[in-house]
Amino acid sequence: MAQEREPTSKLQTDNPSDFKFHVAYMAYSEAWDENRSEATRTELNELISSLSTGKASYEEFYGNLSQFRKQRVEFRRERIQSQRKRDWRISEQKKERNARYRR
Repeated sequence: MAQEREPTSKLQTDNPSDFKFHVAYMAYSEAWDENRSEATRTELNELISSLSTGKASYEEFYGNLSQFRKQRVEFRRERIQSQRKRDWRISEQKKERNARYRR
């Protein structure tokens, strides 16, 4: 006889008036929707419930939640190219001149 378990449901503990908790709940909700494993969903429920009861800090919550999230955020610096105003004016005038005579 196989023991059937009831599927894990998403906890509805969101508190929109508390901004930090609301953002944490949105991250939890997104991770919960992305993962289909019952064990993973149970762990996610434990994470958000420990945060809501005050047993875990936000730092601990996000640290533990990061392993379940699929999107990774990487910050890269991009090179900004600049040019002198005079060079920009000359190139703009050339573009306008070409556009005027190509009609």
